Amino acid sequence: MTACFIVRARVVDADVKDAFDRWYQDEHLMDAHKAFKSRRAWRGWSEVDADVHIAVYEFDDVTAARAIPDSDALKRLGIEFDRNWGDKVTRSCEIVDAVQTIGG
Repeated sequence: MTACFIVRARVVDADVKDAFDRWYQDEHLMDAHKAFKSRRAWRGWSEVDADVHIAVYEFDDVTAARAIPDSDALKRLGIEFDRNWGDKVTRSCEIVDAVQTIGG
C-alpha cells in the first residue's frame, strides 16, 4: 500500500496568492519531491475553500512518509517556505496511510 505526506497551506494574504501559486509551480513542488524522494507529487487548490492549497507527496509505504516530518529536508524546505511567505501563508502537515484502494 502507499502512503502520502500532505501539506495544507492557507493563503492568509490574498495579495500573494498568484505569486505563491507560481512559486509552488516553478520551484517548490519539484524541490520537495526531490528532497523527500517521493514516488510522485501533485498539488491543487481546494474547490471548497479557494484560499487552501494542497500538496501531496506519495510514498511506497508509511515508513517512508513518517520519516518526512523529522527530516533535514523538511526543515530546510520549511525555512525556505517561511522566508518567502512568513505569516502570509500558514501550513499544516499530515500523513495518510492507505489501508484500502480500489481501481488502478
